[in-house]
Amino acid sequence: MTTDLFRQDAYLTECTATVTAITPQGIVLDRTVFYPLGGGQAGDAGVLVNAQGHELPIIDTRKGKTEDGSFTAAICHLPAPEQLAALLDGTATVSDAPLLAVGDTVTARIDWARRHRMMRFHTCSHLLCHLVPQLVNGCSITPDYARLDFNMTDPLDKDALSAGIARLVAAALPLHVGSITDAELDANPALVKSMSVQPPRGSGSIRTIRIGGLAEDALIDLQPCGGTHVANTREIGAVVVTKIEKKSATTRRVVLGFAA
Repeated sequence: MTTDLFRQDAYLTECTATVTAITPQGIVLDRTVFYPLGGGQAGDAGVLVNAQGHELPIIDTRKGKTEDGSFTAAICHLPAPEQLAALLDGTATVSDAPLLAVGDTVTARIDWARRHRMMRFHTCSHLLCHLVPQLVNGCSITPDYARLDFNMTDPLDKDALSAGIARLVAAALPLHVGSITDAELDANPALVKSMSVQPPRGSGSIRTIRIGGLAEDALIDLQPCGGTHVANTREIGAVVVTKIEKKSATTRRVVLGFAA
């Protein structure tokens, strides 16, 4: 099991951790600041630094899987394929010592600039859900763009959406990380904005992201989400709608990008 520190504090850029396993799926730590691919958000990149100061670049982060494809509680840090192969066969060494081994203490450090861009886009995608109150049937949050596919037939106006985003960013709305129970979500299923991704159940607590003040009339958006976000909409900066596409008769794709 990997303790996911990023869920408590998305601004943590590094932590010390212990290597608990090295498998074909990647390097597993007892705790991490690396976000694994999920909920439409790309996995983090960065480095693992061993006790001697040698860095191992991490190019992606994924959730562990069992043989049947179900997710485990492990978070796997993926170096380049040749580096992982060398770790597995014991040829990844420095001065005849293993570069990394089970039981080693490492510093796990994310590529913060890359992560912060995704945090800005992810929060902006929640603002877009407020501006386009339709169910989402697909999304992707990357460092370079974000896209949401809305289940709808009506046309959307690119300039109007960009203006709406700018207004909500300028409003400097706070974000609050909270939680609800499975029963509370069952009683209010409209909180789930996605048709394709359902929040995980069974733990007794489902993480939520609220944008706006805590008073009911100050609410802008509230939905289950396990991703990383900025603390205030002002931090999103200049994001605009770069493209709107008709992907099917019932799907409108909105693509977000940073303003030039």
